[in-house]
Amino acid sequence: MPTLYHAPQSRSSSLLVLIEEMGIGDQIDVVEVHVRRQDGSGGPDPRNPHPEGKVPYLVAGTDHLRERGAIVAYLTDRFPEAGLGRPVGHPQRGAYLSWLFYYQGVMEPVLVLDWAKVDHPAVRATFRDLETMFARLSEALTDQPYLLGASYSAADLLLSSPFQWLPETLPEDPAIRAWVARCADRPAIAAVAAREAALV
Repeated sequence: MPTLYHAPQSRSSSLLVLIEEMGIGDQIDVVEVHVRRQDGSGGPDPRNPHPEGKVPYLVAGTDHLRERGAIVAYLTDRFPEAGLGRPVGHPQRGAYLSWLFYYQGVMEPVLVLDWAKVDHPAVRATFRDLETMFARLSEALTDQPYLLGASYSAADLLLSSPFQWLPETLPEDPAIRAWVARCADRPAIAAVAAREAALV
């Protein structure tokens, strides 16, 4: 059984939402660990196998996965019947993977750099900027409710997740705001939030 190492109310919470959405809670062992928090609390946990002490971290037999995009791709490929991914051979497979990699390779760095007030020509040349990132999302969402069309996918779950933690980063763009609201209004998010609130 795959084991997910998770810290409550952290970036790994989105993986719990994915597990809830997919209905595979009985097929994933979740181990709660401590991590160092932005406020200085917490610290390394010897139970956490992540080499940098972060979460999420998924162990599946001898295979180890880190980074949310990779774990999302792995789980949706392993459990395709849940319908939240796009399996090999699906006509949207490339678009699905592109959004997952866009999150890891562009979106998260741009959001973190903007939050940290880091601006440099090399950063803009590599990742672009917040406005460009929002333009890409808006283009995808202008004529459809979700990134891949009419149906919600794990790409929507991953890419909307930072705006649920930091709603002040949302642009005024109505298509993006409506998409984030649709994604936030799913029962799986409420269920995971309630469970995690009970732990605090």
